[in-house]
Amino acid sequence: MALMKRCVAESIGTFWLVLGGCGSAVLAAAFTADAAKLGEGTAFPLGIGLVGVSIAFGLTVLTIAYALGHVADCHLNPAVTFGLWAGKRFPGSELLPYIIAQVIGAIAGAGVVYLIASGKAGFTLAGSNPLATNGFGTHSPSGYSLAACFLTEVVMTFMFLMVILGATDRRAPQGFAPIAIGLALTLIHLISIPVTNTSVNPARSTGPALFAGLEHIAQLWLFWLAPILGAVLAGFFYSSFFAESRKERIPAEPIKTLR
Repeated sequence: MALMKRCVAESIGTFWLVLGGCGSAVLAAAFTADAAKLGEGTAFPLGIGLVGVSIAFGLTVLTIAYALGHVADCHLNPAVTFGLWAGKRFPGSELLPYIIAQVIGAIAGAGVVYLIASGKAGFTLAGSNPLATNGFGTHSPSGYSLAACFLTEVVMTFMFLMVILGATDRRAPQGFAPIAIGLALTLIHLISIPVTNTSVNPARSTGPALFAGLEHIAQLWLFWLAPILGAVLAGFFYSSFFAESRKERIPAEPIKTLR
């Protein structure tokens, strides 16, 4: 498939990830309805909460991987692209085009979330994590330190790439990789939303931060450095310890029948 078509697929896929994942966090996580309209006189929550947002992120990857994975492998994430390069699964010459495409898709996805969210009366970008931005310190959902957030992003991305590299290995059962990868991303969000609001994806962090303001842009460095570091470590580790050996690549000689 031509590089341009693959980059377009990467942009669409990353757009879907940010729209579905960040959109669920911004629009549905803490949604409430006015029960007074039903005669009850009090407000009650209908939000999907942390669990729902985690599932939404996993579903975006699972669905778009089945839809467009045959076009561009659906990295949807600069860290994944770097990790696959480190694992000798992706050419270095295509790193930059893929990453640019992913960032464009993420910005577009965040833009749509912003336009929808700003259509509600009282909408504001105030708060520690507007538009589902990622952050540390005062911008960590639970106030975690820079060191804790850095470690979380490195470890979570490392394990994410281990799942991706293993599930897409040609020795693994074929056709199930999107399920494993989507569930892994769901689990990662269940663990780390309270810490960093979960990035493991520099593009996903960049899109919302650009609309949220300078305070959030100033913290973006961590959400580029830590995920890429974790992904590259995983790529080198997998290719060094678990890569298919030359002997495994050579088909076994057919057994000769006795005559």
